Amino acid sequence: MEKTAAHRINELIRGVSEVRLVGENIEPGVFKFTEALRLANELEVDLVEISPNADPPVCKLMDYGKFIYQQKKREKELKAKSTQITVKEIRFGPQTDEHDYEFKRKNAEKFLKEGSKLKAFVFFKGRSIIYKEQGQILLLRLAQDLEEFGKVEAMPVLEGKRMIMFIAPKKKGK
Repeated sequence: MEKTAAHRINELIRGVSEVRLVGENIEPGVFKFTEALRLANELEVDLVEISPNADPPVCKLMDYGKFIYQQKKREKELKAKSTQITVKEIRFGPQTDEHDYEFKRKNAEKFLKEGSKLKAFVFFKGRSIIYKEQGQILLLRLAQDLEEFGKVEAMPVLEGKRMIMFIAPKKKGK
């Protein structure tokens, strides 16, 4: 069946003489193990050990294959609902000209529409660090231009030779 079943079923339940039986179409109670196994065969279901540490162990009458299938289906749905957040980067120089700025702004807009976070940064090479005000103005202008698509998560911060700003996409419902 599976590499290792999460539960012991039918004849794999060993070392017990009595089990507490629960399930549909059955009166809950304590039964001899052989009687519980016979009942499971009669109803054409599996005897599944749910709580092995109880005294006596608790077993349930159910279709084990169907149970595992529904459990996997539930896990798959939960996985599908969780979203992966991707971070896209856009790099500027402190003296980026208008055409390059517009091109990068359009890309940033596209990334935010797709639902990705945006990491915009100005990279200062050599002595261009003296233009850090220009870099800050550039990033703030970008934030203003992208206002309808995303909101600024972190204002421009200078980290070494980079001035970084994060913009998160706006929720589609708003």
